[in-house]
Amino acid sequence: MRWLLGLLALALLGTTARAAGRDPILVVDASQHRIALQQGFTGTQILLFGALLTPEGARAAKDYDIVVVVEGPTRPMVLREKRKIAGLWVNADSTTLRSVPSFYALAANRPVKDIVGERTAAIYEMGLNALQLSPSGSIDPALQAHFAQGLVQVMAKQGLYAQDEKAVSVNAQVLYSARISLPSSVQAGSYTAETFAVSKGRVVASASTRIEVEKEGFEKAVADFSRHYAFVYGLLAVGLSVVMGWLAGRLFALM
Repeated sequence: MRWLLGLLALALLGTTARAAGRDPILVVDASQHRIALQQGFTGTQILLFGALLTPEGARAAKDYDIVVVVEGPTRPMVLREKRKIAGLWVNADSTTLRSVPSFYALAANRPVKDIVGERTAAIYEMGLNALQLSPSGSIDPALQAHFAQGLVQVMAKQGLYAQDEKAVSVNAQVLYSARISLPSSVQAGSYTAETFAVSKGRVVASASTRIEVEKEGFEKAVADFSRHYAFVYGLLAVGLSVVMGWLAGRLFALM
């Protein structure tokens, strides 16, 4: 309720722009800036909201589109394509991508292709087709597109990549809001939520906020232990696997 009252107060500062030709500014915020990953975490939903105002604090006189992009920590990833040869699935082509977002979600008030052109979408990574995955070394563009499409499909099935072009609601060209869902499999790290105001295919304003996803409780203790005592953690993991295998063998032997 406090965020809604605050945005309404900003909206009431003016009704029209005194300088219609000037670009607006974005005031952005999120319903939560810290998400705890602990036992029983089943995912959550973040409300991203804000106001679109002129530099004088008045309501924007033009119609603007709003695009919200939430991106998680990036990491390198090796992709391998499997092919069935003589009845066996074997590794075929492969490539290494240097900057794969662990999470990506886009929300907009209408289809991105109707908001910006391909070049602008690529610059700001607006859309799953516009992700800049930075392949390591030279690669045929067609093969790169093939691997990128496969990666997006796999991540989308896991709920880690999403694009909803009806998720942003804009009220009176002042207030906007969007809901982004985070699945239970999200990784810990710093997430960036960036909002773009677009007019006639041009990004005229942008603003961002950060959301920290952190492990807590038993999960945090295990993660800290594995990071600080990697060798001991590895021995314990192997030992536990051996014990579990032995117990399973004994149970089957008794049946």
